[in-house]
Amino acid sequence: MADETAASVDLSKFRERMKDYPPNPSQVIPLLQLSMELYGYVPQEVMYEISEYTGSPVSQIYGVATFYAQFRFTPVGKYIIRVCHGTACHVAGAKSISEAIEEELGIKNGETTPDGKFTLELVSCLGCCSLAPVMMVNEHTHGRLTPDKVSRILKQYK
Repeated sequence: MADETAASVDLSKFRERMKDYPPNPSQVIPLLQLSMELYGYVPQEVMYEISEYTGSPVSQIYGVATFYAQFRFTPVGKYIIRVCHGTACHVAGAKSISEAIEEELGIKNGETTPDGKFTLELVSCLGCCSLAPVMMVNEHTHGRLTPDKVSRILKQYK
Protein backbone atom coordinates (compact mmCIF):
# COMPACT_ATOMS: atom_id res chain seq x y z
CA MET A 1 0.00 0.00 0.00
CA ALA A 2 1.58 3.24 -1.12
CA ASP A 3 1.38 6.25 1.15
CA GLU A 4 1.75 8.84 -1.60
CA THR A 5 -1.72 10.34 -1.04
CA ALA A 6 -1.42 10.96 2.69
CA ALA A 7 -1.32 14.75 2.39
CA SER A 8 -4.27 14.89 -0.01
CA VAL A 9 -6.82 12.77 1.91
CA ASP A 10 -9.25 14.84 3.94
CA LEU A 11 -10.62 12.50 6.59
CA SER A 12 -13.16 14.95 8.04
CA LYS A 13 -16.12 13.70 5.95
CA PHE A 14 -15.22 10.09 6.67
CA ARG A 15 -14.94 10.73 10.42
CA GLU A 16 -18.26 12.55 10.43
CA ARG A 17 -20.12 9.83 8.49
CA MET A 18 -18.38 7.01 10.38
CA LYS A 19 -20.36 8.01 13.48
CA ASP A 20 -23.52 6.72 11.76
CA TYR A 21 -22.16 3.17 12.23
CA PRO A 22 -21.86 1.26 15.51
CA PRO A 23 -18.21 1.10 16.64
CA ASN A 24 -17.73 -2.65 16.34
CA PRO A 25 -15.93 -5.12 14.03
CA SER A 26 -19.14 -6.04 12.17
CA GLN A 27 -18.98 -2.60 10.55
CA VAL A 28 -15.64 -3.06 8.74
CA ILE A 29 -17.21 -3.81 5.34
CA PRO A 30 -19.80 -1.01 5.53
CA LEU A 31 -17.03 1.42 6.53
CA LEU A 32 -14.83 0.27 3.65
CA GLN A 33 -17.84 0.83 1.37
CA LEU A 34 -18.23 4.31 2.84
CA SER A 35 -14.61 5.02 1.94
CA MET A 36 -15.28 3.89 -1.64
CA GLU A 37 -18.32 6.18 -1.77
CA LEU A 38 -16.41 9.21 -0.49
CA TYR A 39 -12.99 8.75 -2.12
CA GLY A 40 -13.41 6.15 -4.86
CA TYR A 41 -10.79 4.00 -3.09
CA VAL A 42 -9.62 3.04 0.39
CA PRO A 43 -6.74 5.26 1.49
CA GLN A 44 -4.34 3.76 4.02
CA GLU A 45 -5.36 6.43 6.54
CA VAL A 46 -8.97 5.24 6.35
CA MET A 47 -7.94 1.71 7.30
CA TYR A 48 -6.26 3.12 10.41
CA GLU A 49 -9.40 5.13 11.22
CA ILE A 50 -11.57 2.02 10.82
CA SER A 51 -9.15 0.04 13.00
CA GLU A 52 -9.26 2.58 15.79
CA TYR A 53 -13.05 2.96 15.57
CA THR A 54 -13.97 -0.75 15.40
CA GLY A 55 -11.12 -2.25 17.42
CA SER A 56 -10.19 -4.46 14.46
CA PRO A 57 -6.49 -4.87 13.60
CA VAL A 58 -5.39 -3.06 10.43
CA SER A 59 -4.11 -6.38 9.08
CA GLN A 60 -7.60 -7.86 9.38
CA ILE A 61 -9.18 -4.83 7.66
CA TYR A 62 -6.62 -5.10 4.86
CA GLY A 63 -7.40 -8.82 4.56
CA VAL A 64 -11.11 -8.09 4.18
CA ALA A 65 -10.49 -5.28 1.69
CA THR A 66 -8.20 -7.41 -0.48
CA PHE A 67 -10.64 -10.32 -0.46
CA TYR A 68 -13.41 -8.34 -2.17
CA ALA A 69 -12.89 -6.99 -5.69
CA GLN A 70 -15.08 -3.95 -4.97
CA PHE A 71 -12.35 -2.28 -2.92
CA ARG A 72 -9.43 -0.36 -4.46
CA PHE A 73 -6.29 1.01 -2.84
CA THR A 74 -5.38 3.65 -5.38
CA PRO A 75 -7.36 6.59 -6.72
CA VAL A 76 -9.16 6.15 -10.03
CA GLY A 77 -9.77 8.65 -12.76
CA LYS A 78 -12.83 10.79 -13.19
CA TYR A 79 -13.71 8.53 -16.12
CA ILE A 80 -13.34 4.77 -15.76
CA ILE A 81 -13.06 3.13 -19.16
CA ARG A 82 -14.01 -0.54 -19.15
CA VAL A 83 -13.20 -2.47 -22.32
CA CYS A 84 -14.95 -5.80 -22.76
CA HIS A 85 -12.72 -8.73 -23.64
CA GLY A 86 -15.43 -11.41 -23.49
CA THR A 87 -15.75 -13.91 -26.33
CA ALA A 88 -17.93 -11.80 -28.65
CA CYS A 89 -15.83 -8.68 -28.13
CA HIS A 90 -12.58 -10.60 -28.44
CA VAL A 91 -13.67 -12.04 -31.80
CA ALA A 92 -14.90 -8.59 -32.92
CA GLY A 93 -11.58 -6.86 -32.22
CA ALA A 94 -11.41 -5.90 -28.53
CA LYS A 95 -7.62 -6.05 -28.63
CA SER A 96 -7.43 -3.27 -31.23
CA ILE A 97 -9.86 -1.19 -29.15
CA SER A 98 -7.73 -1.57 -26.03
CA GLU A 99 -4.58 -0.74 -27.99
CA ALA A 100 -6.22 2.40 -29.43
CA ILE A 101 -7.13 3.57 -25.91
CA GLU A 102 -3.66 2.78 -24.58
CA GLU A 103 -2.07 4.74 -27.42
CA GLU A 104 -4.48 7.68 -27.12
CA LEU A 105 -4.15 8.02 -23.33
CA GLY A 106 -0.68 6.61 -22.72
CA ILE A 107 -1.83 4.14 -20.06
CA LYS A 108 -2.17 0.36 -19.73
CA ASN A 109 -4.76 -1.81 -18.02
CA GLY A 110 -5.24 -0.78 -14.40
CA GLU A 111 -3.48 2.56 -14.80
CA THR A 112 -4.74 6.12 -14.46
CA THR A 113 -3.61 9.07 -16.56
CA PRO A 114 -1.28 11.49 -14.75
CA ASP A 115 -3.98 14.19 -14.84
CA GLY A 116 -6.38 11.87 -13.00
CA LYS A 117 -8.98 11.94 -15.75
CA PHE A 118 -8.99 8.36 -17.06
CA THR A 119 -8.53 4.87 -15.65
CA LEU A 120 -8.43 1.88 -18.01
CA GLU A 121 -9.85 -1.51 -17.03
CA LEU A 122 -10.02 -4.57 -19.25
CA VAL A 123 -12.99 -6.67 -18.14
CA SER A 124 -14.32 -10.14 -18.91
CA CYS A 125 -17.83 -9.14 -19.94
CA LEU A 126 -20.08 -6.10 -20.05
CA GLY A 127 -23.16 -8.03 -21.16
CA CYS A 128 -23.53 -6.21 -24.47
CA CYS A 129 -22.50 -8.96 -26.88
CA SER A 130 -24.74 -7.74 -29.68
CA LEU A 131 -22.80 -4.43 -29.70
CA ALA A 132 -19.32 -6.00 -29.81
CA PRO A 133 -16.72 -4.67 -29.44
CA VAL A 134 -17.88 -2.59 -26.48
CA MET A 135 -16.50 -0.19 -23.91
CA MET A 136 -18.12 1.74 -21.11
CA VAL A 137 -17.04 5.17 -19.94
CA ASN A 138 -18.45 5.35 -16.43
CA GLU A 139 -22.08 4.33 -17.04
CA HIS A 140 -22.22 5.14 -20.78
CA THR A 141 -21.98 2.19 -23.17
CA HIS A 142 -20.30 2.59 -26.55
CA GLY A 143 -20.65 -0.26 -29.02
CA ARG A 144 -19.67 -1.44 -32.49
CA LEU A 145 -16.34 0.26 -31.93
CA THR A 146 -13.41 0.81 -34.22
CA PRO A 147 -10.11 2.43 -33.23
CA ASP A 148 -11.22 5.64 -35.01
CA LYS A 149 -14.52 5.70 -33.11
CA VAL A 150 -12.61 5.26 -29.84
CA SER A 151 -10.54 8.35 -30.53
CA ARG A 152 -13.65 10.44 -31.27
CA ILE A 153 -15.43 9.15 -28.15
CA LEU A 154 -12.47 9.89 -25.87
CA LYS A 155 -12.25 13.46 -27.19
CA GLN A 156 -15.77 14.04 -25.82
CA TYR A 157 -14.47 13.36 -22.31
CA LYS A 158 -11.24 15.35 -22.51
